Amino acid sequence: MQPIQPLVSVIIPTFNRGNLIARALHSVLRQTYQNLEVIVVDDGSTDDTEAVVAAIGDQRIRYLRSSTRLGAAAARNIGIAEARGNFISFQDSDDEWLCQKLEKQMDAFLSAGEDVGVVFSGFFRLQGNRANYFPAKAQQRKNGHILDVLLYENFITTQSTVVRKECFSAVGAFDEKMPRLQDWELFIRIAKKYKFICIQEPLLCAFHSSESITADKTLLPLAFRRILTNHFELYSQRKYQLAHFYVMMGKAAWEAGGILDGYLNFLSSLRIAPFSLQNWRQILSVTLGSVWLKIKQNRAISAGRHV
Repeated sequence: MQPIQPLVSVIIPTFNRGNLIARALHSVLRQTYQNLEVIVVDDGSTDDTEAVVAAIGDQRIRYLRSSTRLGAAAARNIGIAEARGNFISFQDSDDEWLCQKLEKQMDAFLSAGEDVGVVFSGFFRLQGNRANYFPAKAQQRKNGHILDVLLYENFITTQSTVVRKECFSAVGAFDEKMPRLQDWELFIRIAKKYKFICIQEPLLCAFHSSESITADKTLLPLAFRRILTNHFELYSQRKYQLAHFYVMMGKAAWEAGGILDGYLNFLSSLRIAPFSLQNWRQILSVTLGSVWLKIKQNRAISAGRHV
């Protein structure tokens, strides 16, 4: 007699992804772990998303529609509130799971103690012809208590996770005021109370496109600022993480066109950790790289004038 599989609720927020959502749904429905429900939260689509979902005709799918655009974080929170399972997983409407993803993650959960709140996996991020694997194998301590590592940088993507539902009761759901990096901010809160397990193999393919929210660079500095505001007490107790955070925030501001804001963040980092060679390398890479790019652009313009 096979052991009873706990129900996993898979939440898929979507907006105008009628051309892609079938791929994401089929990758969930063909999982080797079969005790699941799928909650599609349509964030006000104006295309044929609803018809595409209905045509799949699987009774495990529940389709919820918002009449107004709320954002991905709010859509995920609606799904969490509607979930019947004690374990919750997330899928993006343009990504694809490998067929053993949930089975391997739930095996890890069922072999672990109740102090484990999240099981996440590696994944491929695909952009054009490039495929990059995350998290980098060189990163330290991806299992157990990983708060210090997460405060340094995020290496977990939402759709790679299965989360014990009680985590949301304990720390809250996604911060709907975060313009980006909602997953990182949530995982920091969970990591304060729970352990994490990493399955170090790619179990999903995450596709990056120009339509992705991650393509909007102007939102990133705002997201960094809100994370620092929400968790400044944690960062203020960890000089190494805080200095690196200012570097990341400075880089985000610089690349979004906020050169002055970028400089100020870089200076904040150097005041905290003036002898960090790693931070110096990143700062110089951003600033000198920008200067070199400008020189190349001016040379190209000048050459064009002399043709």
